Formats: sequence, C-alpha cells, structure tokens
Amino acid sequence: MPNASRGPAPSPADREGEPLKHQTDIARAAALIADPSRARILKCLADGRALPAGALAGEAGISAATASVHLAKLVQGEFVTVEQQGRHRYYRLAGPEISAALESLALIAPPLPITSLKQSSRTNALHRSRTCYDHLAGQLGVAVMRALLERGVLAGHDGIHRPQEAVRDRPSSYGRDLQYRITDDGHRQLAELGVDTMRLPPRRPAVLYCVDWSEQQHHLAGGLGAALTDRLFTLGWVRWGTAPRVVHLTDEGATGLRDALGLELAV
Repeated sequence: MPNASRGPAPSPADREGEPLKHQTDIARAAALIADPSRARILKCLADGRALPAGALAGEAGISAATASVHLAKLVQGEFVTVEQQGRHRYYRLAGPEISAALESLALIAPPLPITSLKQSSRTNALHRSRTCYDHLAGQLGVAVMRALLERGVLAGHDGIHRPQEAVRDRPSSYGRDLQYRITDDGHRQLAELGVDTMRLPPRRPAVLYCVDWSEQQHHLAGGLGAALTDRLFTLGWVRWGTAPRVVHLTDEGATGLRDALGLELAV
C-alpha cells in the first residue's frame, strides 16, 4: 500500500529538478555568490532580516563604499531587495529560495578553517539553533518539529529524512516528497500558544518542511513555521545571537516549550 502521506508520484523529469528543465543562467547566479565579500553579505541576510549597509559591511569585514558596490550588484541580480526608511537603506534577501540555495551550496563547499575559539563557538551555535530564512532550524528547529508531531499538532510523517527512500528531497532544501498537515487538535494547541492558524498568509503554503542540513531531519517551514518562530521571539523564548542567523533559547523559552509542547531542552 502506498504511503498516504506522500504527494503525487513525480515524473522522471521532476526527479531532475524543475529549475534545470528551463534555460537558466546558472553561471551568472554563481558569479554573484562567488565573491567572498558578497557571499558573507548573503550569509548575513540569510535569516530573513533587513539590515543596513553599515552592519553588512562590518560583518563582511569591508568598507562601506565596497559594501555599497557589492550590494548594488546583488540588487541588480535580484538576489537582494532594498527598502528606503528615512535616510537609511535596508537590505534583505529577495526570497527564501536564495537562502535555500546558500544552504545547498554549504553541503558541497569545503569548510572554512577554524582558527579561533570565536569561530568554533559560532559553528557550534549554528548547529544548535539558527534560522533558515524566517523559520527555526538546527537542533532546536528539528526538536520543535518532532514535538509538534508527537503532540499531534502536525501529521503526515515522522520527521525523519531517509535518503534511501527520498525521491526529490535533498539535504538543505525544501522538502517535496511528503505532505504535512495541521490536525484539528493542532489548530487548538497552536491557538493556545498564540498562533492563529486562520490568519496565516493566504498566498503561502501553511505547512512546508526543509531537510535540515546539519541534522538530516525535517524542520518546519512555510507560513506556520514563520508564524511560530515570530511568536517565539515575541514571547522572549528565543533571542537573536550576535552572529548572523544564530538564535539562542532563553530560560523562559526552555520552560515555555516544556509546558506547551513537552519539549525538554537545555539552555
């Protein structure tokens, strides 16, 4: 009997990936990422936040003038958008697909040498808890997804990525083989947590998942993933770290997730 949680069986063409079926300028996109400074800027923006040029220049270790040149190229290439707020300009990724592409490249890119305790701590922090565009990833994101499944908030699969069974799913990308859904009781539990599932963005799928690159399991994405992450920030259960994309679970968050989802996590 076929697994009811899986979507329609993909055709052989689907297995090769939709973007490759069309004439796309991969070399141009790769060239935009290839510059080390632009790559660092994109990594800084990969959590979905809008940041000013000055902050991006500081994170990339370049001058403000050099950052402006790189940002202009990224805007022209439609990797980044810019918003004017008063005298300042704020930059953000053009969409989650840019973040997904960066995550995928991380799988085949050689690791940067770790030459300091600060770099080692940042790497460990990214594995522990980070954002994947606008939703939680890493050990924390995977743990929250597992808790939502165990509490019956979500249904459709068990959250485990099994490479030998995957058809279109690949590490560090949006999942497409399976279909998760919010259960009737899940709507109630999420409402108690302060997430109104009736007010999720109508033009965005409510429930998606990503194959987490560090944990090789599923974490929650889509409209619900973003709304839940936003709610955790609002409650003060998670807070931003000093490094891009890194988030930290607070003491209140550890208590709150234990009470709400039965999730036992160390801060």
